[in-house]
Amino acid sequence: MTRRRALGVLAVAALVLLAGCSGAVTDAPATTEAPETTNAPRTTESPTTQVATPNGTLSVHFINVGQGSSALVVGPNDETMLVDTGDWSDDGEVVLDYLQEQNIERVDYLVTSHADADHIGGHEAVIDYFETAAAGVGAVYDPGVASTSQTYREYLDAVEGHDVALFQTRAGDEIPLGGDAVDVDVLGPPADRLAGGDRNENSVVLRVAFGESTFLLPGDVEEAGEQYLVEEYGAGVNATVLSAGHHGSASSSTSAFLDVVTPRVAVISSAYDSQYGHPHEAVLGRFAERSVRTYWTATHGNVVVTSNGTAVTVATQRAAPTAPLDLRDADPVEPGTSADVEVRTVVPVSETATVPDGGTTTEPTTEPTTSPEATSGAGALSVAAVHEDAAGNDNENLNDEYVVFENTGGEALALGGWTVSDEAGHTYAFPSGFTLGPGEEVTLHTGSGTDSATDLYWGAGSAVWNNAGDTIVVETDTGTTVVEATYE
Repeated sequence: MTRRRALGVLAVAALVLLAGCSGAVTDAPATTEAPETTNAPRTTESPTTQVATPNGTLSVHFINVGQGSSALVVGPNDETMLVDTGDWSDDGEVVLDYLQEQNIERVDYLVTSHADADHIGGHEAVIDYFETAAAGVGAVYDPGVASTSQTYREYLDAVEGHDVALFQTRAGDEIPLGGDAVDVDVLGPPADRLAGGDRNENSVVLRVAFGESTFLLPGDVEEAGEQYLVEEYGAGVNATVLSAGHHGSASSSTSAFLDVVTPRVAVISSAYDSQYGHPHEAVLGRFAERSVRTYWTATHGNVVVTSNGTAVTVATQRAAPTAPLDLRDADPVEPGTSADVEVRTVVPVSETATVPDGGTTTEPTTEPTTSPEATSGAGALSVAAVHEDAAGNDNENLNDEYVVFENTGGEALALGGWTVSDEAGHTYAFPSGFTLGPGEEVTLHTGSGTDSATDLYWGAGSAVWNNAGDTIVVETDTGTTVVEATYE
């Protein structure tokens, strides 16, 4: 186990001084006392993915900050990691308001992807607020490439003024969010700076793994940074969800990079009327060629992606097109708009997403059958019961809305990765490795809870099953329909 490079009070002052000369930050001098990093061991191996089905959920909130970037990661143990804080022009107001709306009392890890003012604009305000009016900031992670901007100086002043630990962060580091259930690997920047120390290319790149799902947050890396990631990690850089680099700039999300990352979902953070033209049509075209479901904070508002380890649920403030080339067909959502997010789709990690969501309407391709039973090998899955009308308000009693499935066959059914959907396209994926034995039943509740052999939880934010009638569709992990049952 090694010590992480620490930038203490002396190093903070050095950062400001260096900003006026070389623009690069060296490691803290040997005379600066460096804290032990027992919770953040360094690794030289490729990033790893948690493969066991974990308990709880991990969520990534892509906050609509306009022409900037900010993402809040909440682990299954409620630890928080805030990656960037938006543009300098609003002094962190949008991000702070959002954190307060989410009842965030502490930022355990504040990550500076790089020193550009549209990524650190709220750093000072966030540090000041949490250090004076809340439960504090645990530590700040910074790539160590300085800026001469006033915004950067104010950020460092806040770090020093509140005596917050500041770590210079490089490839091979880890951030201990979520304990053993989550892996947060730092993939970049390398110790040898890329592109002459360019700030974008030397962004902190994070890969967050939870169960079989992965999130890639590359900051503003462009072609050189992406080339480094591909050459250094190969398939180890793949991700379920990609935060599009550099706000959807054509200099990022290159074809070679996307061919390795193979994202199922992409999220773009930029302004609707971006002065830079973000997102660029070239990038949208590359996403379209690969059928990547794409969300844009400018038209979808806040985007919250939640993983249970085997599937990711995407919720947004606004229903809008997700076909990359159709993103601009929707009206803008102003940053700071206060509105709850609604679940739009569930994407199984192991299979290509086919679920419709906001802006897309897909009707069932086959007529509903009156028989709910379908066979799979020697097993047979059927709908044993539907309780669509929960007691009281359906949306306030979600776990009293449920569907009971039964294996009426003679052999166990391996349901991991199979999906359950309704006529509106709401979709749930069975956890990886879930098996239903002969004659056994499992109840799928709409709300949240801890999965067991007899009870599973959708995790939806509102009622799914229509009280006036609906169709329950179950598909295998290869897309074969095995149950299509209609109730009235």
